Amino acid sequence: MRSKVKSSVSLGALVKYITSYKNHDAFLAPCLPSNPWETDHDAYWTLNMRRVEVPTKMRVERWSFSLFELLTDLRGRDDFKIFLKKEFSGENLAFWEAAEELKWGTASSMLAKAETIFKTFLAPGAPRWINIDGRTMGLTVKGLEHPHRYVLEAAQTHVFMLMKKDTFFRYLKSPTYKETQKKALNPEAHNFSSAQLEENARNRSAGIHPIILWQQEEEEKAKAAAAAAPVDVKAVMSKIDRKK
Repeated sequence: MRSKVKSSVSLGALVKYITSYKNHDAFLAPCLPSNPWETDHDAYWTLNMRRVEVPTKMRVERWSFSLFELLTDLRGRDDFKIFLKKEFSGENLAFWEAAEELKWGTASSMLAKAETIFKTFLAPGAPRWINIDGRTMGLTVKGLEHPHRYVLEAAQTHVFMLMKKDTFFRYLKSPTYKETQKKALNPEAHNFSSAQLEENARNRSAGIHPIILWQQEEEEKAKAAAAAAPVDVKAVMSKIDRKK
């Protein structure tokens, strides 16, 4: 946010960034266990699926770089949720996710999502009320009267900074993160011969389209939401009576 920064400070930040990310850059470090575009072997993609059960050590290490890296990786976010559940402090992350859904969701669902967010996180006595300063709360609640995609931007940024300064560092020191680090995979490099590379190319199969993966995730979310929703006993009994 500064208009001017000393060149020594900016260069120092650049060096720090490169030092942290150099082993994670495919142009600077080898792709383990092998580059699927070169070897036609899909182990790298399989090991790094969006919600793989056991992540790789490189992936878990990247979560420690910043809260942004942790939250943009769905597997990392799931791990963070486990920690927050043990701490009984998951409302900030839940609000951040709700704001993301409002920001990137469809226009037709915007009004309903905004109303749900208000009742869940911002209304007096809300079940998952978030603790933000009065000015931000006032601007956010007023903006929700005429919701748009970025109406929660200020509140979402405030919550993100709270997590960045407090819960993120506690997560990195927690048994949850350390256990994930311990179980993480460290794949060895593939050393394919020329004959094996030719065989891989002949056995090449079509991958799963990202749209299909997204649809599968949405179906899983819908099933989980339906399972967690309260059962309307009267509605169920009326359906049974109609069948009879």
